[in-house]
Amino acid sequence: MPTTSVSSNVSSKPTSLKLPAELKAQLQDVAKDAGLSLHAFMVQTLADSVRRTRLREAFALDSMTALRDMKASGSGHELGDVRAYFSELANHRKGLQAKPQELLPTRLA
Repeated sequence: MPTTSVSSNVSSKPTSLKLPAELKAQLQDVAKDAGLSLHAFMVQTLADSVRRTRLREAFALDSMTALRDMKASGSGHELGDVRAYFSELANHRKGLQAKPQELLPTRLA
């Protein structure tokens, strides 16, 4: 799991979290395997969850903005062209073919 650093210099507020016994046991096992205390593991996991939520929110906003811009300009990328480009790019990264040409927007119908 990617880690998010939570500085110990940040002020904290105590909180109580009641966990079902089975979930707490599972968390303790995973934390132990990760070499962390249960507390450190839960703080890290919650911080990672917040980071992922913020990334999803930013992605959704970027997507809506891109769609609005595409509709306003009338130009964009056909789905088939995008799929072909990324397939070629994957093959390039595996050393199977030359780097694909840049994908340029076209006028959409």
